[in-house]
Amino acid sequence: MSKKSFIDFKAVKAAISMEQVLEHYNLLDTMSGLGKESLSGCCPIHKGSNKTQFRVNTVKNIWNCFGKCKGGNALDFIAKYENVSIHAAALKAIEWFGLDMEQMSVKSDDDEKLESKPSLKPEPKSPAVKKETVESEKASPNVPLKFRLDKLEREHPYLIKERGLTLETIIDFGIGYCAKGIMENRIAIPIHNLKGELLAYAGRWLGEPPEGTHKYKLPPGFKKSLEVFNIDRAIKETGPLIIVEGFFDCMKLHQNGWKKVVALMGSTMSPAQEELIRSQTSENSHIIVMLDENEAGRTGRDDIAQRLSKHCYVKIYEFNQEDFEPEHLFPEDLQALSEGVE
Repeated sequence: MSKKSFIDFKAVKAAISMEQVLEHYNLLDTMSGLGKESLSGCCPIHKGSNKTQFRVNTVKNIWNCFGKCKGGNALDFIAKYENVSIHAAALKAIEWFGLDMEQMSVKSDDDEKLESKPSLKPEPKSPAVKKETVESEKASPNVPLKFRLDKLEREHPYLIKERGLTLETIIDFGIGYCAKGIMENRIAIPIHNLKGELLAYAGRWLGEPPEGTHKYKLPPGFKKSLEVFNIDRAIKETGPLIIVEGFFDCMKLHQNGWKKVVALMGSTMSPAQEELIRSQTSENSHIIVMLDENEAGRTGRDDIAQRLSKHCYVKIYEFNQEDFEPEHLFPEDLQALSEGVE
C-alpha cells in the first residue's frame, strides 16, 4: 500500500489555542474571566443562554459544555461549531491561522488518521509553538479589501452624544453608522494595516447588545491578532507610543491631543502584534501601556510590559478607579502624562 499524507491532528492542536479559536469567531470578549485560567459564558455551539454553562480551561486548552455539546479540544470545538468532521476542522484551522501544511501533515498508511475522537486530555505543547505561530502568521496576512463603505452616517447620535466624538474625529477615522449591508445597524470602523491599506470593517453595536448578539462584529476570516489599530498613522507621530485596548479608547485619546496611540482590539497582545510594534520602535522609544482598569486589563498590561520592556522603555499607566477606561481621560490628564515621560 502506498503511503499518503494525512493531517497530523496533534500538531494542529499543539499550534492553536482555544483563545485563538474563540477570538477568530469573535467570541472571546463574550466570555468572563479573561486573563484567568478559566473562562465561562453561554455555549456558542448550541446558542445557550446560561452564562456559566460553557467553560474553557486556558491552561489545559480544553472546553466543556454542561449541556448537550459535551467537550473536547480546540479542533473538537471547530468541528462542532461548524458542524463538520475533525479532518475538515483541521483544514480550516490550518487556513485560518496560517499554519504550515507540511508541518501539519504526517506520512501514514493508517486511514484512521482522518478521524480523531474527542478527548479532554490536553496535548503537550512545544516550546517552539510561539515562534512557529509568528512565522505562520506572517505567511498568511489579511488581504486588503477591494471595496469601501461609502454611505456611512457620520453625525449619528451614538458617536457624538454617547461616545463624545467630534465630527472631525469621526471623519478622520472614517467611521459611521451603517444602515445596511455587512455591518447593518452597527458603527462601521475601518481597520488598516501598516501600509495604510484597508483590511476590514469592525462593526460596533449601538449601546449594549441584546442577549445572543455580540458587541463587536468582524468579517469571517479576518485575523485581528495580526493587526494593530491605527499603527499606520501613529508611526508618523513623535513622542511616547500609547497602547490601549479598544477602538474608541484610541479615537478619544487621538481627539484629546495624543496622536501616537494604537489599539490591540483586546486586552492581550499576540506574538504578531508584538513583532509589529517592535518593528516600529527602538531601544530609545517610550511605550505607555494603558489598558482598562479591570482584572483582564491588569493581567494584559503586565504581560505586555514584561515582553516589550526587553526592547525599550515601558511604563504602565494605572487608573485609580475600577473599570476606568482610557477614553474617559481629559486632555489635561494626557498633558500631565506627556510632561512626565518626555
